[in-house]
Amino acid sequence: MALYTSDSRDRVREAVDFVELVSTRTELRRAGPSRYEGLCPFHDERTPSFGIDPVQKVYHCFGCGASGDVFTFVQETEGIDFKAALELLAERYHVKLEREAENAGEAERRKRRERLYAVLARTAAFYARYLWEAGEAQPARAYLAGRGLEEAILREFAVGFAPHAWDRVLAASKREGYSEQELLEAGLAQRSRESGRTFDRFRGRIMFPLTDGRGRVIGFGARAMGDEKPKYLNSADGEIYHKGRNLYGAHIARQHAAKAGRVILCEGYTDVIAMHQAGLRETVGLMGTALTAEQVAELGRMAPVLVLALDADSAGQGAMERAATLAADRSLELQVAPLPAGSDPADLVAQRGAQAAREAFDATVPFVRFRVERIVAAGDAGSPEGRDKIVDALRPVFAAIPVGATRLDLTRFVAGRLDLTENLVAEMLAAPRGQRRPAGAGRLNESVADPTEIAFLALCAALGEPGQRELAQLDLDELFAGEPMRRLARLLVEHGTHGIAAAADPELAPLVSELLVTAAGEPPDQELLRLQRYQLELAALERRIRRSRAGAGEDSVSELAQRRDELKQTFDRAYSAALEDGR
Repeated sequence: MALYTSDSRDRVREAVDFVELVSTRTELRRAGPSRYEGLCPFHDERTPSFGIDPVQKVYHCFGCGASGDVFTFVQETEGIDFKAALELLAERYHVKLEREAENAGEAERRKRRERLYAVLARTAAFYARYLWEAGEAQPARAYLAGRGLEEAILREFAVGFAPHAWDRVLAASKREGYSEQELLEAGLAQRSRESGRTFDRFRGRIMFPLTDGRGRVIGFGARAMGDEKPKYLNSADGEIYHKGRNLYGAHIARQHAAKAGRVILCEGYTDVIAMHQAGLRETVGLMGTALTAEQVAELGRMAPVLVLALDADSAGQGAMERAATLAADRSLELQVAPLPAGSDPADLVAQRGAQAAREAFDATVPFVRFRVERIVAAGDAGSPEGRDKIVDALRPVFAAIPVGATRLDLTRFVAGRLDLTENLVAEMLAAPRGQRRPAGAGRLNESVADPTEIAFLALCAALGEPGQRELAQLDLDELFAGEPMRRLARLLVEHGTHGIAAAADPELAPLVSELLVTAAGEPPDQELLRLQRYQLELAALERRIRRSRAGAGEDSVSELAQRRDELKQTFDRAYSAALEDGR
């Protein structure tokens, strides 16, 4: 696949307002000459440990270790690859991308996909206009209004209506230069097996555009108005649309989910729209499919907490169980919003109002509690045999619950409902506990920087060329304990503050981000740099003393200890002077 030119990538990077971009995910405040900080958008925290350098356009979290540049930030927060992140930023900041030379086959495939996206977008706009302007769409407007959905929110989601005519979209698209084959590949038309005639796939239905993470239309979900079967008809899998990869409304909900710290999952399209209308803007929906691993991965990228708002019927309950299975190995905390029997989120909003819906979703319960309560309620607690069966059903659930307050609380609940002692229930439920990653655990940076070493390099970086010269005069192999930090120091000597990010390899990129973000908050201070250097030299002497004592060094331990003591006295004098100066 042909790539975009390096000049294009550089122009996009330069165009990005990094403070504005990151502020869509977390509130930032100035914390240094060239540094902003805020709560980390990648893990749950109450005290800010996340910082950015808006000049170098890098970020680093000192809590979970997440780090990177403008493209990494978009990749991680949007759940997309580098190419998609580049295209999204180019579109947002109005930068024209230029491609490297591509062969004829690649160029043809790219142009074909661009035309498919274009005809899908054009058709979605037509359906949306038709819903509000056409007389035959009046029953659809009445149905949507009867569900309590207002015109403004329906327009935001581009809800439309497909005419009853057999070839309205087909004929209009042909007039615009699209071929039958393109309409078939876009999923807008289909061919009769008997006659071979091509006709519109969607007719006389309410149309819900399905989009990818960038908001591009990739297909449609279509609801029948009468008794026509199937009730819902989705686009068929093709070059653009792939069932089970995307979530309905994710392009609208993503930013709200990041700020809310949770994402709500519903089943139906109207459920999602109703929830957004009620102010629960972090809501997304399944696209008429069973929940997939790809969708769970996308949900996990959107927020650390997933609230399941699925129907109370057996299918909805099964979807919850599947969600728990798929989320078991991910940093995704599951909660449930218990819905009244026989109702869905859209019914809740329509019947009880937006405020009641918001209150209901503020009273969610952990999935494990919901699951335990459901098993107990479904069993026969009135007989010894029934109680044994309930405990049997609960045993695998409790096997996955770590020892702690949650397990104790649920044991007490079960004991109370089964009229058994807590000790007996605990004994009956006991099972080897599996190793599970705690929900909400942050990503850890594998290249961990020594605080003293990173602080010294950050001061060198903050000082610019004087700090670079100072660093060049030092024995880096002796001064720094590990090879990653030595490499980082050499990069700073060779490329300076403004060139280090471009020169670093992917393995070192997290340390570079941490260095630059730390440096952005440090005022240039030559004396403070000298103090930090003394600390590094003291640490280096301690390492040499340990090696010599272990027989791995050639230096005299007594001579090294004397040099250490002399350096310690020098450091103490300099440190006292710095305190007197108010540093």
